[in-house]
Amino acid sequence: QAQLVESGGGSVQSGGSLTLSCVGSSAKFNRRCMAWFRQGPGKDREGIASISNEGTGRFYADSVRGRFTISRDFGANTVFLHLNNLQPEDTGVYSCAAKVSGHCGAIRPSDFDNWGQGTQVAVSS
Repeated sequence: QAQLVESGGGSVQSGGSLTLSCVGSSAKFNRRCMAWFRQGPGKDREGIASISNEGTGRFYADSVRGRFTISRDFGANTVFLHLNNLQPEDTGVYSCAAKVSGHCGAIRPSDFDNWGQGTQVAVSS
C-alpha cells in the first residue's frame, strides 16, 4: 500500500521557522489533492493547508494564513509545509494525507486517507 512519510519537525522558539516534508511512496499521490493537518495537545485534529493536484490551488485555515505556505514537488512526490513566525499555539503533531473526494479547499479529516505517522513541532515562548 502506498504510504506517506512526514519529517522536518523540531523544537523552535516563538518567531522561528520550520519546513516540513511529506514524501509519497508512489507517484499516484501527484494526482491527488494533498493536505496538512495538526493536532495540538488535548485538541482535535485540524486541517490547516491543502494543495490541488495541479499545484495551482492552495487553501489555508484562518489560523495559519499568511504564516504557513504549502507547496509540492511532483518530481519528488513531495508536499512541503513552510512554517514561519511560529507561535506556541502551533505546537502539535503535523500529519499529511491525500484527499479522497470533494473540493480540495474542504480540509476535513474524514475526507482524507493514506495518513502519515506525523512529525512533532514544539514552539516555546
